[in-house]
Amino acid sequence: MPNATETRFGDPDTRIAQTSCWTVLLRPRQPTLGSVVLVCREPAQAFGALSADAFADLQRVVTRVEAMLREVVAYERINYLMLMMVDPDVHFHVLPRYSAERSIAGQMFPDSGWPGPPALEPAVAPDPQVRAELLARLRAAWPQD
Repeated sequence: MPNATETRFGDPDTRIAQTSCWTVLLRPRQPTLGSVVLVCREPAQAFGALSADAFADLQRVVTRVEAMLREVVAYERINYLMLMMVDPDVHFHVLPRYSAERSIAGQMFPDSGWPGPPALEPAVAPDPQVRAELLARLRAAWPQD
């Protein structure tokens, strides 16, 4: 059963992948193309409270997230933000970063913060068909074991 943070970010509709400890979800609003949320499935509200299994699984998930986003977005840098101010479950916002605007299905996605810190706003709310296309590409690019 999804935790509150997974639900808030649209699980299961926005789910790209899930492991025993982590869920990867497409952010509803995209500060940069391919922005995802990596949510821990354990009932933890502090990073240090995660189990050893969750930490070990995090390494495997991060490797896959980066490979997936490299293929779909061709990012130049990647940022991980752990804010946990609104949604208290342990989670990261993963933002691919790039100097030149990206597009998918005709919709443009700038990186408004480049080359500085990420700008969470303005964020692009993908049209439904663009969102579906982005989800399909990310799911297809998720590395299998």
